[in-house]
Amino acid sequence: MKNIKNGLHKTSKGMRAMNYQDTQQFKLATMPKLPYVAALFVQTDGCYFLDGIDAWDESRDARLYNGNLPVVAHPPCQLWGNLAFVNYARWGGEHNKPFNDGGCFKSALDNVNRCSGVLEHPAKTRAWKYYGLEKPNKIGWSKSGEGWVCEVWQSAYGHRANKATWLYYRGNKPPFELRWDKIKGSHQIGRQDQRGKSKNKPTLSKREANATPIEFRDELIRLAVYAAT
Repeated sequence: MKNIKNGLHKTSKGMRAMNYQDTQQFKLATMPKLPYVAALFVQTDGCYFLDGIDAWDESRDARLYNGNLPVVAHPPCQLWGNLAFVNYARWGGEHNKPFNDGGCFKSALDNVNRCSGVLEHPAKTRAWKYYGLEKPNKIGWSKSGEGWVCEVWQSAYGHRANKATWLYYRGNKPPFELRWDKIKGSHQIGRQDQRGKSKNKPTLSKREANATPIEFRDELIRLAVYAAT
């Protein structure tokens, strides 16, 4: 990982206070071809299917990951939000039961703590409290046990919706600064706002809503590599 460290760069146009020395432009193409990061719980044929990334989609079952590469984890979120309780009350079924994700979040968290890296989940996820993580309480990173947490909007990295996101980072040193801008997206995710047409924006497709913007993907990969150096 020592050679990789020197390839890290800042992407926020001078806004970020860097805590590593080299600020030259970093390109994923310069990374070694052998896997250097494991991406867990990712979309099949999505943006993580790259040379150098050990991508685990649903068919591989990321809960089985037992390697030693630094991790970028996107565990499923459907059973950790408010809508999970509505669906369970309406439809029942163990597969709709809130928090019953088959151990996906726990597996992701355990692997980040074991291998170093970063875990991503929607802002206000109930998984944070369930697993004893601190809620982000300010702009920027704050401590949570042996790791760090923050809230970042994916719109700052090109997503067309706000997509407020919580991150948990664990590494050999504190994380570097991200883009903390809260840019209002041109689109929305999910159901229409019942307060009227003026409160609504065009709704994204489920795939685009779930997708990770390329710039955000690259930032998470950098975090994972940085965590392990």
